[in-house]
Amino acid sequence: MTSFNKNGIQYQISSEELANHYFKHINICRCDTQKCQLIGRDGQSKRNVPPMLKKILQNDVQLTKKLVESATRVTWTRSLRNHSKLFEVSCHGIVWLAAWLTFIWLFNKPDLYQLQVNMLIALILDIIVIAVLKAFVRRRRPVPMNKLLEVGPDKFSFPSGHASRACMVATILIFNEIPIFCLPPLLAWVTTVCLTRVLAERHYILDVLCGMVIGIQEGLLMYVLWLSQSTCAYVISSLSDEKVDGGEYHV
Repeated sequence: MTSFNKNGIQYQISSEELANHYFKHINICRCDTQKCQLIGRDGQSKRNVPPMLKKILQNDVQLTKKLVESATRVTWTRSLRNHSKLFEVSCHGIVWLAAWLTFIWLFNKPDLYQLQVNMLIALILDIIVIAVLKAFVRRRRPVPMNKLLEVGPDKFSFPSGHASRACMVATILIFNEIPIFCLPPLLAWVTTVCLTRVLAERHYILDVLCGMVIGIQEGLLMYVLWLSQSTCAYVISSLSDEKVDGGEYHV
């Protein structure tokens, strides 16, 4: 039971009722129900939402809720939900940046320079694109019942940065013709990351689908803008403060 005070009056509302109420929000506008007014929201629309978009968002919320409820009754999806934190960390932006810089530092091989530099640029591009879109759209995340009091640094939901990052990485690696035996685990990882973002109630279905599209587009853009071997060698030498054979200064 959650208690709060408004205008000197003490109110009480169950955690389950509060969670279900938040889950039904159309997150880019303020809710005008009595409970939201009771907990201090003013009931005024934050921005005007076109009726068609509002209908899409309402359906998205309902479909997401039904999917999560169905997943809790199936063994393998319930197991994915329980291990969602592992997959969240495996595709976290800071983790990928740190791991990729370590990879560049440890494996200083000319045949890896292009992949190393272009992937690094892609990771930075993805973080910027997702941050700008989230700041503009400002759609609130779903609020799972067991995380009502959890406050994270990233409270916006649209689009899913994990989904975009996973799909971008997969697209770049596929265009680089990775060994065929690496393809099934790569696609399995991408699928699991995207699915667990919904099952863990960190995103709505539409957030993840749009994140996937953005990630694929970012991968295609990097394929078009792919930096040459000499440019990448120069970047690696700048990062490591050492001269690398094949850099532009050798031309």
